[in-house]
Amino acid sequence: MAEYSMKTPLKPEDVDKLRAGDKVSLTGFIYTARDAAHKKLVDLIKEGKPLPLPLDGEIIYYVGPSPTPPGKPIGSAGPTTSGRMDPYAPVLIEHGLRGMIGKGERAPGVVEAMQKCGAVYFAATGGAAALLSKRIVKAEIIAYPELGAESISRLTVENFPVIVAQDRYGGNTYKEGQKQYAR
Repeated sequence: MAEYSMKTPLKPEDVDKLRAGDKVSLTGFIYTARDAAHKKLVDLIKEGKPLPLPLDGEIIYYVGPSPTPPGKPIGSAGPTTSGRMDPYAPVLIEHGLRGMIGKGERAPGVVEAMQKCGAVYFAATGGAAALLSKRIVKAEIIAYPELGAESISRLTVENFPVIVAQDRYGGNTYKEGQKQYAR
């Protein structure tokens, strides 16, 4: 397993060198979106309308932050289960999304899109939301404020820690972990 520091947006060569189990520290912008926002984005794509965020090379973090305390850029910001985004993720990947952050294994359709288009799925540590939020230095809502915690925000992150859970080659830390403990 390797360790990398990467700046966003991700380039194809960034994704190409990553393997399941690698540790990555992200710096730059990442976007937040959950299922309600994903549905809106996919509907816009299907209608041929412009999106409220760029997709090419970007990363979406599946998070529903808690209320922002005074003097902080964001409240606790831990990952949410990625499965709810699986019906929408392939379309976003096909339109340039290069990375996703969440928890839990991805559906076969998402894995196929990742392999075909060159995308990666990162896991953030569940249960460490307060610690993860310390790596977020700025948060601004850019779309769908009516969705509350499910609105789309642009986060400025510094050394945000993630692990490559599923790579573009079919590597999968969830399956590897199960094999290790099955012995």
